[in-house]
Amino acid sequence: MISYNEFFENFSRLQDEVATVAREVGRSPSEIKIIPVTKTHPAAAVEYSQRAGLTVVGENRVQEAASKKSELTDIAVQWDLIGHLQSNKAAQAVATFDRVQSLDSLKLARRLDRFAGEAGKALHCLVQVNTGEDPRKYGFRMDGFEREVGELVQLQNIRIDGLMTIAPLEDSTATARETFARLRSLAEKSRQDVGLELPELSMGMSGDWAEAVQEGSTMIRVGSALFGARK
Repeated sequence: MISYNEFFENFSRLQDEVATVAREVGRSPSEIKIIPVTKTHPAAAVEYSQRAGLTVVGENRVQEAASKKSELTDIAVQWDLIGHLQSNKAAQAVATFDRVQSLDSLKLARRLDRFAGEAGKALHCLVQVNTGEDPRKYGFRMDGFEREVGELVQLQNIRIDGLMTIAPLEDSTATARETFARLRSLAEKSRQDVGLELPELSMGMSGDWAEAVQEGSTMIRVGSALFGARK
């Protein structure tokens, strides 16, 4: 694990780089939130994030996040699930996370809605859409989302904050930018057709956050650019 000073240097550099890209496309840097991805890193990564003023952390696995939360009882951050969630772990996810960014099917939405209701909780979610049409990625198809969004918004205990996508990892920056542009267009269409606000667009990671910011991302999910390579 790198030191806090190294982490803060990385964070400061990333903030400056994000601000530069945002201003180049006429956006305010304040529109873009950096979500530190602490998966596979020790609990200290969450402490570093809070100490630097970051209020949300992203984790990929339910069990890993639950373990860190039990260690960090005095750390007040928002926990976001950003990895694929199996339906049989929906109850534990509701108990562990403040928001699920990877709501990728109606089946999962119904289970999360049920367990959130039993917990007396309104669960905030982002809907994951596979706008890169990558067969290895989870998420609604674009036409599937448009067809099923009506049922999603009827669920009583789910709050849809926005949309999320992951660009195909091995493809070009042009492919990444097209993937992100499709998500932005889908959000704009859904705001008009369904009346959803969808204020959040979670897109962009350590390798393609610049393209995401150029296409309207409001939150970038960054791990290695902050904490260094995972071991």
